[in-house]
Amino acid sequence: MQWLIGLVCFVAWLNHIFYCFGHAAWGFLVAGALFFPIGIIHGMWLWFQ
Repeated sequence: MQWLIGLVCFVAWLNHIFYCFGHAAWGFLVAGALFFPIGIIHGMWLWFQ
């Protein structure tokens, strides 16, 4: 079960990276890449947007 939570968090973080790169949100991209909880929360938020 822990691996599933880790996988969901990793995929959410990747979603954040790809979204910010595609929309040229460079400041948010760097913030989410360096401080990963921001990226995870943003990535999950994008799923429910």
